[in-house]
Amino acid sequence: MERMIIFCMLFFCSSMALTAAPQKIAKYKQLLKTIQLLETTVKDKDVELLHTPENPADGCLFTAVTCFQSGTLKLQPENSQVNSTFTRTIKALKRFTLSNPGKCDSSCESYEKKTPKEFLKSFAKLIKQVIR
Repeated sequence: MERMIIFCMLFFCSSMALTAAPQKIAKYKQLLKTIQLLETTVKDKDVELLHTPENPADGCLFTAVTCFQSGTLKLQPENSQVNSTFTRTIKALKRFTLSNPGKCDSSCESYEKKTPKEFLKSFAKLIKQVIR
């Protein structure tokens, strides 16, 4: 009887581990769509340039995502007609988390400043790296 219980627990745990990965990938793909939606509604002229992490080292992914999240708070909608959609999209990006902070020596300020659209393209590129 004990062996049967142990077997069932082992089977349950292994099946949960296998389903966790596709859920995360689906979450990242949804985040990628959110970023792409934001690219079409963001104001790109006469705005503050943003620190844009590009090609961060593996240990710096958490720092890069944190930089992107703080940068998204500085984004502005292109016009008042997209304001409500824009605000919901920004909130969705703020909720995104990446586990395993790792150790990173760089800070947000060490990255080059770019326009909001370039900033979002780099964010999308980073999420694509995380998906792979």
